Amino acid sequence: MVNWYSLATFELAGRQQPGLVVENTLYALADVGQACGIEASRLPQDLNAALADWSRHAPLLADAAARIPALRAAGKLAAVDAAATYAAPYRPRRIFGTASNFYEHADEMGTKLAARSESQPYIFMKAETSVVATGTTVLMPPETKKLDWEVELGVVIGQACRHVSVEDALSVIAGYTVFNDISARDLNRRTDYPFTHDWFRGKSFDTFGPMGPWLVPATCIPNPQNLRMTLHVNGEVMQNGNTSQMIFSVAEQIAYLSRILTLQPGDLIATGTPDGVGMGRGLFLKPGDSMTAWVEQIGTIENRVALEPNAR
Repeated sequence: MVNWYSLATFELAGRQQPGLVVENTLYALADVGQACGIEASRLPQDLNAALADWSRHAPLLADAAARIPALRAAGKLAAVDAAATYAAPYRPRRIFGTASNFYEHADEMGTKLAARSESQPYIFMKAETSVVATGTTVLMPPETKKLDWEVELGVVIGQACRHVSVEDALSVIAGYTVFNDISARDLNRRTDYPFTHDWFRGKSFDTFGPMGPWLVPATCIPNPQNLRMTLHVNGEVMQNGNTSQMIFSVAEQIAYLSRILTLQPGDLIATGTPDGVGMGRGLFLKPGDSMTAWVEQIGTIENRVALEPNAR
């Protein structure tokens, strides 16, 4: 039995395929399945397929991961070639972002919040096409001069659900990942309409959603409300928080969303960021900067910033 494993998508020789990570080592799911004697037809072809039928795939993948150390020791299984790179673990069906979900972050942004007892989560949508993998480049569009970072715990839904109670909400989670909610702060506000905020525009550019490096099953993280999270820019710590500081917990966010719509497998909830963002410091990303986002019990993603090439 292994206490921790993750599901990954890796690219090797121009081909993407699913893998399992055990003891910081990546294995191709197809190789693990063959070594375990699992028929190929029973294995998901990618992580989106795994999430689409999570109740069936989750125990199969957990059992396969548990057998990896013994298979490796017996010489029946080899790690993936070191030339492989991590791709985005999967493609979210939808991305929901929870705004101002840490009091200190709301303060640094100058946001005046109602009392918690009189409030509910404030959730916006971010384009799923913004997602990129660790190790890839975040492209700074010419429209912005205030590009910012936000480390967040990403929650991945594993079953269709509606009207989920707070008490039952964690049971619908397939797993967790690291998410960096890149934001063009000067595009989050508008003066040409009476609606002063436009988070969709400011957060939905291509490459504005670094995610990964993998998906850690919920069974490996029984308490998502006590995870440290940090973000460094060029090696300097900018954010250092804990999910225990959330205003609305992961379970409360799921319950709230499920009262509005049916959550679907593969939906991603970016659950909010602690203080330390660039906007609060008057410091913004520039080409050449490197961001390192980390969440305890999950892992680290690293992305550099570059100017977006001139659009044709």
